[in-house]
Amino acid sequence: MYCPLMFSKCFHSVTSRFIGPLKRSNFNTSLSDDSPMKIFDRTTKFYQKERAAQDENINIYDYLKDEVGYRLCDRIFDINRKFKTVIDLGCGRGHVSKHMDAEAVEEVFLCESSPTLLSQAATPETAVKVTRVLVDEENLPFASNSVDLVVSSLSLSWVNNLPGTFCQIIDCLKNDGVFIAAFFGGDTLYELRSSLQLADLERNGGVSPHISPFVKVQDIGSLLNRAGFTMLTIDTDEIVVGYPSMFELMQDLKGMGESNAARRRNLHLSRNTMLAAASIYETLYGNEGKIQATFQLIFLIGWKPDASQPKPLQRGSYEFSLKDLHKIDEIAHRKGIVKDSLDKKLP
Repeated sequence: MYCPLMFSKCFHSVTSRFIGPLKRSNFNTSLSDDSPMKIFDRTTKFYQKERAAQDENINIYDYLKDEVGYRLCDRIFDINRKFKTVIDLGCGRGHVSKHMDAEAVEEVFLCESSPTLLSQAATPETAVKVTRVLVDEENLPFASNSVDLVVSSLSLSWVNNLPGTFCQIIDCLKNDGVFIAAFFGGDTLYELRSSLQLADLERNGGVSPHISPFVKVQDIGSLLNRAGFTMLTIDTDEIVVGYPSMFELMQDLKGMGESNAARRRNLHLSRNTMLAAASIYETLYGNEGKIQATFQLIFLIGWKPDASQPKPLQRGSYEFSLKDLHKIDEIAHRKGIVKDSLDKKLP
């Protein structure tokens, strides 16, 4: 087990040897303890990840993150470019990096706050240079304009100062660099959330936050624009997983290191409340003796501005009216945009 002091010393000793893109930036996005933006207990999340990484059966809990990592890496391959320097922020056990290849990536820095997870991170099978780095997602140690691509799969869902982290990411990207990430969306585990709330009301007469809050898709675009990203692409997807009961779902969440880490969470959940929640879950969302859990995924792509990127025309610079859309072929021929045998038929 690692204590925060040991982790801090290890982090500083490693980053002090960095060269190239890995130099401390001038950003300081730390929040005070009484800040309303400090929603998550980062120390608790660190211990959750460490405990999960030390489980001898950790492989059986990788199914969700492996699937999201595969889908995220597929978006990297959609970009017709070879990235010289790539940051895999919050790499976990290499859920994204193991799908990379030398045709798309030249060098990847695997960054993780958990030393045990970082040591277990899978690497690409092809000739891609790999460097492992201990990094706190809220305080990035990268130099300005030094990275071609930053990719993050699900790890930024636990960041308190998300606008500050986005600002750090765009600062370390080169011009025309790209940021690709996946988040848990606000509808993630809505079945478990509502079942626990109803059980709390029934047994305790009140509601406690047993599920950590997740970012909403309508907020992601605003945060990225605020940080300075352009040409945004944001889409959502859902993964629905079946479980025998609510208890197997909660066991898998613990095995993934994705247990509740909200600062004001209730540290004790009574047996009666758990049994009531399991019964409510099965009644509302059960089917043929099984329950389902929904994981909403938000995928985003944002680019750092550059003069080479396409830009929209100025307002009022149009040449054609939408009311003439049905005459588009005729207009194109008259303007000389398209020339073929049809020219003979046009007046």
